[in-house]
Order: sequence, then C-alpha cells, then structure tokens
Amino acid sequence: MTLLEAHNLPFLIAFGALALIALVQLTGVSEAIEGAGDFDAPDGLDASGFGEALTTLLGLGRVPFLIWLAALLFLFGTVGVIGQMVLASTFGAPLSAGWAALLAGGAALPLNSLAARPLAAIMPKDETTAVTLDELVRRDAEIQIGTARPGSPARAKVIDRHGHPHFVMVEPHDETIELNAGDTVLLVRREGQTFFAVHYESPLLGLDS
Repeated sequence: MTLLEAHNLPFLIAFGALALIALVQLTGVSEAIEGAGDFDAPDGLDASGFGEALTTLLGLGRVPFLIWLAALLFLFGTVGVIGQMVLASTFGAPLSAGWAALLAGGAALPLNSLAARPLAAIMPKDETTAVTLDELVRRDAEIQIGTARPGSPARAKVIDRHGHPHFVMVEPHDETIELNAGDTVLLVRREGQTFFAVHYESPLLGLDS
C-alpha cells in the first residue's frame, strides 16, 4: 500500500499542504501574510466564553498559527497513513478516504492540542524593542535642526534604551532660553507630541548626528 492510492488521498493532500507551509517559511513569504503568526477568534464568536474554551481545547494561541497548522497536518497525515496500513494488514482492506479522513481528523485534533504545550515551551518568545514616548523623558537628546523657542519647537534626536534613534520636537522648559542646533539637552517632560528640555552636558552622551 502506497501513499498515492485513492484511500490515502486526504493524507497525501495534507502532506502536500505541509510541504507548502515549509516552503513559505523557508522563503520568508509568511512575513508578508498579515496575521499568519497569530490566531484571532472569528467575528461573532464570544472569545470570553465558548470561543475561549474552544481555542484552549484545540491548543490555538499557544504557538503561532502556521506552526499549529503544520503540526495538525503532520499528525493528520501520519495517523491516517499508519491507521490505513494497520487496518489493511488486520482486516485485509483499508477504510474509504472519507471515513479514514474523519477518524484521522478526530484523533489528530486532541493530539495536536497536547503537542502544542511542549512546542510552546521550546519556541523562542517574541520580544519587542518598541518604546512609548513617555520612556524618552529623562533621556539625553541633541538639537539637530532649528532653534527651539517657547511655542516654536526644533527637531532633536534621542536614543532609546535599545539604542534606537527617535526624532522628536523639542521646546525649552525654561521659557527665557533658546536651544540651538548642536546643543545637548535633557528631556524633562512631554505634552502631546512635544517634549520640553533643559541644557544638559554629559561626557558619556556620545550622540552622533
């Protein structure tokens, strides 16, 4: 009995889909598929009730959706092919493709839910280097373009805790002074998108324009 026989057609399709997912991952196309790495409950499904229970039961959300789907396809195909081989050797004939797919799917879903737990434990966790605007307060900045006056902000560069540059609009905290291009300042507060700064010289600043 081979995978290409008619009664194994659902499992051949599953392995083909699995190969396609692997190709998508290897070529990086998955990064362009919006939502490919996350699962959202369908519209109208109560995520706080039945929907949440269903996704937990199926193991959805523990790992990225493509990983969950790949594991399901692999288990479905493997259980189906092995099951057909066992049935053929025991009873002399395998099940029809439809019945085999139904039984294999019923077995693969709970097995995949169990497999999602160890997969989630070994997969690297997502990390983000995003920062909020408030996290830029109390950081050094350099006025780059223009002269900052009260009511007339100038453009400044500030480096966040991850070493990434941000360009913000800055006004002087002290309304009696001006901040000129090249000045090193300390951001002391924020109002909306505008930061307010005071003169500050630090030998450790090392900001590059």
